[in-house]
Parts: sequence; structure tokens; C-alpha cells
Amino acid sequence: MTIRRTALPIAAAVLFTTVLAQQPAPLPPGQATQPAAANPTAAPIRVLIYAGLKTHAVGQHDYPQFLADWSKILTERGAYVTGGLQFPSARELASADVMVIYKGDAGYLGVEDRANLDSFMRRGGGLVSIHDALCGPDPELFAGIVGGAKKHGEVNYTLEADVPYTIVDPSHPIMQGMTAFTIKDEAFFNMTWSKTPEIKVLATATMAATPSAKGHEGEVVPQIWTYEKSLAPAPTGMPYRAFVWMQGHNYANFAQPNIQGMLLRGIAWVGKRPADELMSVRPAGRGRGRGTGTGTAPAEGRGRGGQ
Repeated sequence: MTIRRTALPIAAAVLFTTVLAQQPAPLPPGQATQPAAANPTAAPIRVLIYAGLKTHAVGQHDYPQFLADWSKILTERGAYVTGGLQFPSARELASADVMVIYKGDAGYLGVEDRANLDSFMRRGGGLVSIHDALCGPDPELFAGIVGGAKKHGEVNYTLEADVPYTIVDPSHPIMQGMTAFTIKDEAFFNMTWSKTPEIKVLATATMAATPSAKGHEGEVVPQIWTYEKSLAPAPTGMPYRAFVWMQGHNYANFAQPNIQGMLLRGIAWVGKRPADELMSVRPAGRGRGRGTGTGTAPAEGRGRGGQ
């Protein structure tokens, strides 16, 4: 796995080395033993993880842990994985099919980063946005990238509360086999939505009655969706796909089998691969990606923490 070598405190380096050796959470019974759907001789899907520095309390917003854990999970399923804690360069984006973003306030984009992201999307690169990655200073701009966004600094969250999902589109490849369920996490409600095109809602949740959500309790708000868009006309323009899961406040939820499966299908889908391509662990040396970790500490990023 390609990791930038900007120094972090020694404790962070030890954490990163340790977690790469941990086993990922199991998938639902039967899935892990199924044969891989993709042709093992085909080029692996190339996934770039854009994470951030740890924020919030223990067990919350653990972006470096995600980088470590999901590098292993994806590599074991045949993906080629790179990543770091700062926005990737143009060269790094050019070598990726999908960028998975799990960091606070990824909507803060410099001029160069915005141009690099634009080039990535113009050639059809896929995006996965998790939790507060869609926060930033200009929600209209980021809504035009992933379909919906939240303005940084607004009191616009339920905090620790039930998030009861209603599956709106159970037939979508990402939502295979999923039915209504509830997790303890955080939901956002005051969203800026793209109008052209609109999002494709996969699941909604009813806002809990918490002090921070006063006046919005009972509102039904999309929490899981897809977004497809082309930034240039055909034949030169390639449409890109985005997938958004607005939860991930509590890191333990990433280990839930139904959520892990949904994210794996989402990554494959935005990469324009069969949705079940990453659902099976592959034997070493048979169709696995080459992006294995070296135990090097991830680079310190420019990201800001946020709700």
C-alpha cells in the first residue's frame, strides 16, 4: 500500500502497524466462502482511501483506523489499495478507479485539489463519501460532487441516537439483501441537495428527538444514496458515480456485516464493476491486489475535524 511518509507521533505509527495485522469483521454467513465474482486474471479495482487525523471521542471518527482496517479488508478481496491522510496528488488520482473519503470536512478543497478532483471525475473516477466527509464551507459546491452536502459549523446533527433505516430501493445492486434496520450513530438533516441531476435515494431515516435536533425530530431524510453525473459531453466525457453513507460517527458500525457488505458493494459499484466483486476473500496470490501495507505510519493531513 502506498503511504506518504510525513512524520506522525510514534504512537500513531505503532497503531497503524498493529491494526494492519488484525482480522476484518466477518461478513454474513456464506458470503466469505463464496467464490469471487470477478475474473481473477482481470486487473484489480484500484481504490484510494483519503482519510484524516483522529477527531472526537474514543471510538468515534477514527479515520486512521479506517485507513488501516479497510486497506486490509479491500486488499484481501482483490483490490489494489493506496491511501493517506492528505488530499491525493494528480498522479495518485490518475492511478485510482475509486476514491473513498472518510475524514472530517472534505469539502474544504484548495484550488489545486479541486482541479485534480475535477480531472478525476471527468474521466469517470468513482467517489464514496462517508459521514462528515460531505461537510465544508460551500455545501452547494460539494453537493454538485456527491449529490448532497452539509455546511460546516451548523448545529445539524442528532448526535448519539437511533438511526432507523427504511430501505427505499432494495433492488439496487448496493442494497442487495438489505432490509430495515437500526444503528446507534449520528444523522444530519439540514442538507443542500443537487438539483441537476438529483440523487437516487437508497435509504432514509427518521430524525430522533435529541436536543441538537430540536424542531427536526420526526423528519424523514435520505441517509444513503447514489449520484451519477458527467462533467463533459460525450464522447470525451465519462460519467462518474458517487455513493454516500452519511453515518460512520461510531466506528464500531463499520464492523456490522450488513454495513460492511453495503460499503464493499458501493465501492465496486462506483468503480463500475459487478457489485459483488469485493464480497469474497481471495486466496493469497490469486487475484489479490498488490497494494499491501508496509507498516509505515500514514502521513499527517490537512483535514479539519468536524461533526
